[in-house]
Amino acid sequence: MSDAKAIRVIFVEDDADVRMGSAQALTLAGLTVDSFASVEEARSRIRIGVPAVVLSDVKLPGMTGTEWLSEIRAIDAELPVILVTGHGDIAMAVEAMRQGAYDFIEKPFPSEYLVAVVRRAAEKRYLTLQVQALRDQLENWHGIEAVLLGRSAQMQQVRRTVLTLAATSADVVVYGETGTGKDLVARCLHEHSDRRRANYVPLNCGGMSEALAESELFGHEVGSFTGATRVRVGKFEHAHGGTLFLDEIESMPMAVQIKFLRALQERSVERIGSNKAIPIDCRVIAAAKEDLKVLSDRQKFRADLYYRIGVAFVELPPLRERREDIPLLFEHFMLLAASRYERASPTLSSSQLAELMAHAWPGNVRELRNVADRFVLGLLGERLNLTLEGHALSSSLPEQIEHFERTLITEELRRHHGDVAQTTKALGLPKQTLYDKLRRLRISTDEFRHDG
Repeated sequence: MSDAKAIRVIFVEDDADVRMGSAQALTLAGLTVDSFASVEEARSRIRIGVPAVVLSDVKLPGMTGTEWLSEIRAIDAELPVILVTGHGDIAMAVEAMRQGAYDFIEKPFPSEYLVAVVRRAAEKRYLTLQVQALRDQLENWHGIEAVLLGRSAQMQQVRRTVLTLAATSADVVVYGETGTGKDLVARCLHEHSDRRRANYVPLNCGGMSEALAESELFGHEVGSFTGATRVRVGKFEHAHGGTLFLDEIESMPMAVQIKFLRALQERSVERIGSNKAIPIDCRVIAAAKEDLKVLSDRQKFRADLYYRIGVAFVELPPLRERREDIPLLFEHFMLLAASRYERASPTLSSSQLAELMAHAWPGNVRELRNVADRFVLGLLGERLNLTLEGHALSSSLPEQIEHFERTLITEELRRHHGDVAQTTKALGLPKQTLYDKLRRLRISTDEFRHDG
């Protein structure tokens, strides 16, 4: 496995024949092994975050394997330590497991068993380090990067577009499927603009009747209709000096669209039951799941309103088109859920990550967040069974393989700041093979050279 190959094996065994045979078996399995005859020779290799696992005999000259375990745990409690014990030392091995050893192997052992245990430990270490790297990045991000999360090229472009538009007064239409984060984009446009000290006023137009939509937008006076017992300031008026965000604007009733267009053109509103025009200065951000131009061509949305608000556009990609962002987003949502529910944040296994990467995510980022919540609450098993949500995994095995390749390669390029030589070494690939994959997957190393 590529992830296991990125982890070295620090192997301590005083018997030269056993040391050489075991190291050979691990090397033939594709693992990188550093062999030592004593703890004293190997202990300088141990540090926080070292990309390695420890395989150590218990009975050694000088410091024993169990004594070294305590020392290693004090340096890095997450570093997997596998102890090799002689026949009859099971009680001691069980005690070592209580003290934090990852596993123990009893002599004599078949080489296949040794390789299997070490590989599992290496995979666990790789995932632990990846999670820590994601957490470090999340902690170091600030501003718009901490809100519109993602390292994919699509999200980098979204952030650039948002920052460019935020500095202007242009009205904006945000396109995206349900759950892609249109409200977050609108909030970022507001928070990074000169209007951020005034109100950000959201209104979802979905499912509203004409009367309700008109009252919500423009407000009403006392007695303007049955039940109007007090003056109501509409959303448009409340957003004066700030930003009005209209979600699902394609659902706005046609009659209200006419009045809304007039208010936009005149930049003033009249409350229901009043003839007084109230001047309004606000920016309008609209969000839609469907192309408003197409809807206007079908006469399902007013063309004049489309051309009035359709000045600038932000398109949010669905999660299935930026799968490389899934690990980062899922870790972010797990940390939020762990804090909210006062639970420890669990670690994904490689098979669980595979499920996340292969799922179709029709609910996009919102669905991913719900899965993260359930995962933290312990409501999901070793298999996440995302198909129980009623949606199939991505359509084909080649597509899934491509997603995994892209994620692994971009993660290693990012870790090594675009250094191809270091990346090929970490992935265990010939340099030409990596270049072929970069060309096929359309990955440029340039974007990683200044990362971090």
